[in-house]
Amino acid sequence: MIVLTLLHPSQSTPVQSWVFDTDPVVRLGRGNHNDVVLYSAVVSRRHAELRQDGKDWHLISLGANGTYLDGELIEKTMSLQNGMIIRLGESGPKIRVHLGAIDPKALGKVVKRRTISSPSSESQKTRKSPTIRDPKGDKSTFLE
Repeated sequence: MIVLTLLHPSQSTPVQSWVFDTDPVVRLGRGNHNDVVLYSAVVSRRHAELRQDGKDWHLISLGANGTYLDGELIEKTMSLQNGMIIRLGESGPKIRVHLGAIDPKALGKVVKRRTISSPSSESQKTRKSPTIRDPKGDKSTFLE
């Protein structure tokens, strides 16, 4: 299981989370085809992927504005550890990584919980995503 939690830009508190129980690949980016969609000007349409290799997870940077892991710009691929923070772009959204079970109180609002790897069900094709605005009222913010 991997849980991704979007953090508030200034307070670093959980805003919303995505839970993936069985998916070996999780895609992050601005494009609607991603598993985690983040609307921000610094996030590429296809910004990053998280790939499971056995029990290990790896972050693969694909974005034009860089991907940071615990504040360090990554070249291409880095191993993930529980609690690490991914930042998409130098000033973009921050996402905390949880590997394994987690206390639901630490998640914020759970936007997506996927327990099977089949994203082609009708309910997922037609589901509308919630709109979340950042505290400054910027319309180009993190939503799924």
